[in-house]
Amino acid sequence: MLRHIKNTDPGSIAVITITFILFTAALFIKGFTHDLLLEAAVFLVSVKLIILSYKTNQSVKAIQDKLDLIFNEEIRLEELVTALRKPESIKSKR
Repeated sequence: MLRHIKNTDPGSIAVITITFILFTAALFIKGFTHDLLLEAAVFLVSVKLIILSYKTNQSVKAIQDKLDLIFNEEIRLEELVTALRKPESIKSKR
């Protein structure tokens, strides 16, 4: 559980906390009535949006890591091609 909180941004943690506090307050103020279902639905929607945001952030991070690998490999290949072309340019000048 702490691992998920560590990976969650501060805005999401604030939204979860505020939503949970408001849900708990509504539970004690309104009691177990029909409005409880509405309050629970709002709470669950907030949690669902935060989970979706977390998964999106993880996907973006994974894609960024893959793009970094591709970019580093491209740089390495360009250096190899450049190194292979240098002897050719010396031969052509003779």
